[in-house]
Amino acid sequence: MEMKAWLCENPVGVDALTWKTLPMPVPKKGEVLIEIEAASLNFPDLLIVQNKYQMKPPLPFVPGSEYAGVVRALGEGVSHLAVGQSVACLSGTGGFGTHTLAPAALCMPLPAGFPAADAAAFIMIYATSWHALMDRGALKAGETVLVLGAAGGVGTAAIQIAKAAGARVIAAASTEDKCALCMSIGADATINYSVHTPKEGLREAIKQLTDGKGPDVIYDPVGGDFAEPAFRSIAWRGRYLVVGFASGPIPSLPLNLTLLKGASVVGVFWGDFARREPRENAAMMQTLAAMYGRGQIKPVIDQTLPMADLKKAYAVMGSRSVKGKLVLVNG
Repeated sequence: MEMKAWLCENPVGVDALTWKTLPMPVPKKGEVLIEIEAASLNFPDLLIVQNKYQMKPPLPFVPGSEYAGVVRALGEGVSHLAVGQSVACLSGTGGFGTHTLAPAALCMPLPAGFPAADAAAFIMIYATSWHALMDRGALKAGETVLVLGAAGGVGTAAIQIAKAAGARVIAAASTEDKCALCMSIGADATINYSVHTPKEGLREAIKQLTDGKGPDVIYDPVGGDFAEPAFRSIAWRGRYLVVGFASGPIPSLPLNLTLLKGASVVGVFWGDFARREPRENAAMMQTLAAMYGRGQIKPVIDQTLPMADLKKAYAVMGSRSVKGKLVLVNG
């Protein structure tokens, strides 16, 4: 039996990926063979094929960190999954193909009625945002959250989770289109970056939208120029969640600002949380699956493309025009 996958034999960029026929792998101890129905594109998937990501898998490898499909074979010792079961998985590599081997421990069993396209776009953004807002940020009902980069994958998830927690949400994004999307999924107000100069304009907009008080929690997956003015606007006892640096530059904050606002800068590293605290992570994923079932959260999918169009999907993501997530589908 054979499978197909996008193979990275030389990590010099997307153009070096090739769609190849490979022998069907056999799961080893603790692994399962998954027939992939859908896979989503995440920012690390772009970095990993350019050799710029912190994880550098041995060559050759198949990129695609997050995917969903059906279990087709079980390795030795796998007892919590069954052949024919639908699962989602975030394993770092393997997703951009027709089949992959996945660590059984990283597979999330899917309840009935959970479409593969949604499941493939679910784990990374909702796990990151829940861990950030609810665990690290201790968000409470009635508080105000400012979400930076709000129209992206983790940003849209953060809006939905904050609203489900009873918070007021201000969403900051770079175009009117993206701001409109944020409003459509529950944001209470928006700030369009492109009409505000980073420092004074952003601070003034935050001030107006919070009656001068500032946001209690700031969710920042972007970094760059907006971090310091946003932190200068934070409320007393505020929590600034450092989620990532999608804009590229890693900002520096003058530490006296934390003292003046009695505020916290809080690091968010969901991947290590999942590794170090697996029980807590599993409980969180059950909570999130139940929220999906109740309709409180649902991935925003910009578009779905055939798996063979992976290079087009990378180009779309690189253009920074994506709202929510890009999903690739087999079949």
